Amino acid sequence: MRFLAYNSRFLILPWIQVKHLASHLLGRMAVRISQDWEAFYGHPLYFLETFVDPQRFRGTCYYAANWVWLGETTGRGKASNSYVPNRSIKHVLGYPLHPRFRELLGALG
Repeated sequence: MRFLAYNSRFLILPWIQVKHLASHLLGRMAVRISQDWEAFYGHPLYFLETFVDPQRFRGTCYYAANWVWLGETTGRGKASNSYVPNRSIKHVLGYPLHPRFRELLGALG
C-alpha cells in the first residue's frame, strides 16, 4: 500500500551514549517523513509500521516514541508459500501520521 511506509532497519550502535536519542530520532522522523515522501514520490504517508524481534530486542525506543503494539506476525515471512512458520515471530508496531489514518487507508481498500 503506497500510503504506508515500513521502517525496516533502525540501529544506534552500542557505543553511542546519548540519552533518549532513539526515541528523539523516531519522533523527528515521524514529523518529517510524510512531507519528504510527498516531495519525492508525489503522495503523502498516513501510517508507519515496523517489526521488532522480541527474542533479540524489546522495542523500548519505539514505545517511548509513542508507537503502538498492533499484534504479532505468523512467523512465515512475506514470500512464504506454505502455512509452516519458518522465521521468528515478531511484534508489529505502528505509528499514525494523520488523525484520520483509518478513514484514509480504509477508503483505499
